[in-house]
Amino acid sequence: MEKNENQNSLYERLGGVEGITAIVDDVVESHMANPAIKARFLPLKDDTEHFKEVRQHLINFFIMGSGGPNQYTGKDMHTAHIGMNINQGEYMSVIDDIMLALDKNNVDEQSRKDVLAILYSLKGQMIGV
Repeated sequence: MEKNENQNSLYERLGGVEGITAIVDDVVESHMANPAIKARFLPLKDDTEHFKEVRQHLINFFIMGSGGPNQYTGKDMHTAHIGMNINQGEYMSVIDDIMLALDKNNVDEQSRKDVLAILYSLKGQMIGV
């Protein structure tokens, strides 16, 4: 069943905490299998406490950024990605994984477009820093 695009906030259209948690888990799983970016994510598997922290930051960031109640207390995007020197190809691989997770979780087209717009607005804070 496709999530209803007539609900108020993007947060609601993504399924609230439960829906966003499922999306984040699918994104992380895809990142760990994606040949273009998995080297950046696989080390998280070796440090379960750090992995839990990163996962919760991703969930909270997604919830807050989509209009939900959770407060994100992690680093801003630029600070979180400084020194990583992410290139355009890696950035697009991340976008692809996120879009696939949205599709897998039956997120409607307008909500996918809204998420994509948010991701593109953050691009300059992540690439080449």
